[in-house]
Amino acid sequence: MSKKLQVMLVKSTIGRPKKHRDVAAGLGLKKLNHSVEHDDTPEVRGMISKISHLLNVVQ
Repeated sequence: MSKKLQVMLVKSTIGRPKKHRDVAAGLGLKKLNHSVEHDDTPEVRGMISKISHLLNVVQ
């Protein structure tokens, strides 16, 4: 059984570069304080590290 990561968008993507907005959308985050759960994989970790300043992550 793989571990899960709970990711929450805590800062707005307004005014951010398009790549940052695309990564947030790729994680399934739609609006502020929206939370999603993902498997703990290297791909997801990379996406999280790209926009870590916008997110809150709980294991």
